[in-house]
Amino acid sequence: MFKKAVISITILVSFLLAFPLSSQESIEDKYSEIKPALPTQTGDKIEVIEIFWYGCPHCYSFEPFLEAWLKTLPDDVEFIRLPGVLNQAWIPHAKAYYTAEKLDIVEKIHRPFFDAIHKQKQPLNTEQQIMAFFVGHGVTAEDFNRVYNSKEIDTKIRQAYFAARDYKITGVPSVVVNGKYLTSGTISGTFDSMLNIIDQLIEKER
Repeated sequence: MFKKAVISITILVSFLLAFPLSSQESIEDKYSEIKPALPTQTGDKIEVIEIFWYGCPHCYSFEPFLEAWLKTLPDDVEFIRLPGVLNQAWIPHAKAYYTAEKLDIVEKIHRPFFDAIHKQKQPLNTEQQIMAFFVGHGVTAEDFNRVYNSKEIDTKIRQAYFAARDYKITGVPSVVVNGKYLTSGTISGTFDSMLNIIDQLIEKER
């Protein structure tokens, strides 16, 4: 009886020790390392960057998951949105985001802009269409034009393009953790899995 008990305990301990390893193995193939690691801009905080495009249906589907996750963001983590500039057609949407950021109305514009494209099927691809949207949300045409066509926004667009290139982004939504790790909806399989991977990579950085 004692011998059987020892064997049973040994099997149980072996199982418990093996479980975290198998869990970790299932995550390892769902992110890639960025080599060399790229500098961050958040000081001592762990930087999490989401690369997105307003025209992307997957980014739109990911948004509710991301919004819920952001409500639990730890104090030592800083989240940054980075509009993707993977080709010329994405530039107007990237300029729209940076214009909202400059005017300090991202929280007012971000989700409605997504909704307008994917839910209400509004064409928001040209400067005039985007300006009409901003005006409809309380921004004057003068303020929109001043910011949207500014050198500052053009500089941010160039920076976004080079950032996506350096992170080796091939699709969106993608998330970079502390300049070292990259995951995406394509790699992770599901949005829940994607957020779980991000959480584990944050813990890895700690």
